[in-house]
Amino acid sequence: MYWKGHEREKGAVYGVNCPGTGASWTVFIPDGTAAPTGPQIDPQVVARRAVDSMLLTGPKVASPRSGGRYVVGMPMWLWVEQSPTTFGPNTASATAGGVTVTATATVTAIRWEMGDGETVTCAGPGTRYDASQGKRPSPDCGHRYKAPSTAESGGKYTGTATATWTVEWQAATLGDAGSFTETRQTPFTVDVREVQVLN
Repeated sequence: MYWKGHEREKGAVYGVNCPGTGASWTVFIPDGTAAPTGPQIDPQVVARRAVDSMLLTGPKVASPRSGGRYVVGMPMWLWVEQSPTTFGPNTASATAGGVTVTATATVTAIRWEMGDGETVTCAGPGTRYDASQGKRPSPDCGHRYKAPSTAESGGKYTGTATATWTVEWQAATLGDAGSFTETRQTPFTVDVREVQVLN
């Protein structure tokens, strides 16, 4: 092979192209040496780029309401509003190095830290309360405060609702798939009072 000073070597000239960047070049590979390969693409890294484009947020807390007032010992129903960015499902794709990965993110659990030292973990968004439920506890996501919040800063308990997003991804061109989790958090406050009994 005679190419750019390789007069005495046997080999071949390869054209290297990178579809993701548009870059291309030519390289001489002597006989007995492995042909060049492109950079290895980690599909999970590409899937995380797809998730970044979804703009996922923490849960949209519907109950407890920041302006509400609650009573010690009464069942509190916990629930969140659902949308593609606050609960899912949310689907997006990203491409790198000629590899396209499609990812779908869905909230699979919400961990409620209630501000009184107690924690509640719920598998779903919770059930919306209505007056017909009376004093019944929530069927799937609830809490009872045992003490008023008057001694807390601002007179309210300060808690957090942390959503675990489970992401399922597929890279069809690679025949590969997998999953991972991410979390997003939302703060909330609860005003809890004792019922005053008059004699």
